[in-house]
Amino acid sequence: MNLYETMGLYLDEGKAGVVATVVKKTGAAPRDEGAKMFIGEDRKSYGTVGGGRVEAEVYDEALRLMGTRKAKIVHFRMDAKEVAGDGMLCGGNVDVLLEPLLGVHKEVYEGVRHCETRGRKAVVVTRFGSGSFLKTLFDTYGTTWGDAVPEEELKGFFRLLDEKKVQLIGDSLVVEPVSIAPVLYIFGAGHVSQFLSKVAKMVDFNVVVIDDRAEFANQERFPEADSVVVEDFRKVFDSLAFTGNEYVVIVTRGHAHDAAVLEETVKRETRYIGMIGSKRKVRMVLQHLREKGANQKVLDKVHSPIGLEIHSETPQEIAISIVAELIQVRGS
Repeated sequence: MNLYETMGLYLDEGKAGVVATVVKKTGAAPRDEGAKMFIGEDRKSYGTVGGGRVEAEVYDEALRLMGTRKAKIVHFRMDAKEVAGDGMLCGGNVDVLLEPLLGVHKEVYEGVRHCETRGRKAVVVTRFGSGSFLKTLFDTYGTTWGDAVPEEELKGFFRLLDEKKVQLIGDSLVVEPVSIAPVLYIFGAGHVSQFLSKVAKMVDFNVVVIDDRAEFANQERFPEADSVVVEDFRKVFDSLAFTGNEYVVIVTRGHAHDAAVLEETVKRETRYIGMIGSKRKVRMVLQHLREKGANQKVLDKVHSPIGLEIHSETPQEIAISIVAELIQVRGS
């Protein structure tokens, strides 16, 4: 479950919590700016800000702040001597924002999730200090969620939409761009797809499962998927959005369907295309599309055999190898 969804559940149940975000780091600290951890009043934690002493102290400080409306920056300075004494392998300096989970900001958390899954550029501005704690979300369409911003400051805040990473400005302003979850279109709703959907969702893909059989493509079989679509494999392309950042995995039940999906996909800009199948099957499909005039340069970029080579055999292992390849491409 996404961290923001977890926070929403706590708010729905009237439970308190503290959100920890890495807002600044130097040196070889374990997590980058933007890494998050949520600590609930039940002492359960979700996510990570790097483990080790930093995470332990963040956790303890969060419990001390639990139930208050106070936000603060916690500074960690780890020199070589400290790192060696703590048994850690990396040092560096880390600043972590600890902030209360407040019902008044629920619409901000819901708005972040909305922007993430719909690919909207957005930024969260958190202002604190002198007893105040304000949180506002802005998106690229001019929509705002959360606390009001004075009109004279509004234009300046909208300029922050171009920021690429979390920034701590001064001692009391944090600017946090919303990370857009890339869309993964999974064509085919068989056994591999079931595990692929689960694993891909765990690593923050926006998962859309597509098949022409309602008995296979349904929310019961894919409870974690963001969307499950029952439609003809060719017709469905009329309703799918392609911006160039989409990932497409083709795992249908047969050569003809694979070829149809691949033929439609290579006409569009994508970040990744992968197709499952034996070398013989893949060769046949690619040759068929060449004969139909498909772009050879695009066909050459199709990942097939699909997934990283980890000697996978079971549907679970194949799903892991595919998602590993998706992560590799996403990080490149």
